[in-house]
Amino acid sequence: MLKSRMKTLFLAASVTLLAASLISFPQQSFDASIRGLNMWWEIVFPSLLPFFIVSEMLIGFGVVRFIGVLLEPLMRPLFRVPGVGGFVWAMGMASGFPAGAKLTARMRQEGQLSKIEAERLVSFTNSSNPLFIFGAVSVGFFYNVQLGVILALAHYLGNISVGLIMRFYGRSEEKTTKEKERNLTIRDAFAALHRTRIKDNRPIGKLLGDAVMSSIQTLLMIGGFIILFSVINKLLFHLHITGFLAEFLEVMLVMLGMTDMLSLPFISGLFEITLGSQMTSQIQEATLMHQAVITSFILAFSGFSVQAQVASILAQTDIRFQPFFFARIIHGVFSAFYAFILWKPVYVRFFEDGEPSNALPVMEYLTSEGSRLADAHNMLTTAGPLITICSLIIYVWLLGNRMFKEK
Repeated sequence: MLKSRMKTLFLAASVTLLAASLISFPQQSFDASIRGLNMWWEIVFPSLLPFFIVSEMLIGFGVVRFIGVLLEPLMRPLFRVPGVGGFVWAMGMASGFPAGAKLTARMRQEGQLSKIEAERLVSFTNSSNPLFIFGAVSVGFFYNVQLGVILALAHYLGNISVGLIMRFYGRSEEKTTKEKERNLTIRDAFAALHRTRIKDNRPIGKLLGDAVMSSIQTLLMIGGFIILFSVINKLLFHLHITGFLAEFLEVMLVMLGMTDMLSLPFISGLFEITLGSQMTSQIQEATLMHQAVITSFILAFSGFSVQAQVASILAQTDIRFQPFFFARIIHGVFSAFYAFILWKPVYVRFFEDGEPSNALPVMEYLTSEGSRLADAHNMLTTAGPLITICSLIIYVWLLGNRMFKEK
């Protein structure tokens, strides 16, 4: 009872402090809101919307079930999740936060994942997309597209490591009964695809409309969280809470051989990855390797802003948030470690002089691919608002039609 009352008191005090801070710092709060809105308006909405709509269509037509049957022999031994996890993993890496959580929740609602399997899957299928790593962070903040190779390798290797560790999660809660294993064929996959499509039984127009509505509603929720945490991060800075927390981190950074100037960007990155990565790139006293290590941790931890988005999505199911949060800490540690150990054999060897020396073909490909992703990011910031406006108009039209039909 006492614990519940203390929680109530803490939550009430926190909200009251937030309201008082908004009144005390109106201009700073407004600027932070505009910054969060621009990020959602230009980048997040137009980049995630196509993936969300296509994912919903693929699920409805049974293609995901088809892929799941084919990938079962790979995903089950490695990560102890069904084959549909391969689709969620690929879409999560391609589209970025929080697509992995949304698709995992949808798979759980469809009954294609058990509760434990969903908690395993969501822990390693949420990641930054290559467009953000190369375009926004490497080029936009560091002006160094080659750095994106290190950040991407560290980030995705960390993801795989988390998946391999989380395969042991929930073994005591999982049912011990084993299904008899059999070799699955293409015929089985097509049969599963057909059964899923027949079971859904929605016309193409209805399926497309539902996909658009569901995707835009999710993105509106994501936009609200981005704006909210952008404001909270700014207010914490002006209330000197961020600086206070950074003082405790300075000792640990100095022990690791890093400058204590990285403590403030690190704390900011725990709340919002974009601001944390940008602040890290501006610390001139730090070496590029140390900046890469801190940025890798920030990208992997994904910030409380993204975690709040994931928590909101998972709340629609029985999937627990705690395993996801624990996995984010593990992912951060692994990504920082991989960035550190890969620095000399990859970045120093191939990219330190500006032009790769005796570079392997794969490194040349990654660098050129990073340049294309950076160009795509710049193009997205230009065309993004137009895509967002058109999509919102379509959403309002669909919503109006449905409300009219219901009446």
